[in-house]
Amino acid sequence: MFNLDPKKIQSMMKQMGIKQENIPAERVIIEQEEKNIIIENPSIIKVNMQGQEQFQISGDIKEESREEKIKEDDIKMIQEKTGIKDKNKIIQKLKENNGDIAQTILDLS
Repeated sequence: MFNLDPKKIQSMMKQMGIKQENIPAERVIIEQEEKNIIIENPSIIKVNMQGQEQFQISGDIKEESREEKIKEDDIKMIQEKTGIKDKNKIIQKLKENNGDIAQTILDLS
């Protein structure tokens, strides 16, 4: 569409006080209350414009329920450490402790 020279664009951005930096990463996780957004193989560009930093992230996106992750990993460990087999009791205590596994183990021991 436009025949713009990339070097010219970089020069213009520098004159306007805009700096770009590529950030190497294997994955990005955005933690939300109900779920996590996971971006695998991300391309991350950090843009600094007049002292304000912004990140532009693209990649392979998937969502993961936070409660499922607790069930898979943490419940088994808590069961092993406390001897309690009731998953509902463990999930309830984890929620009370905001996902703090160590505190949950202490409370249930």
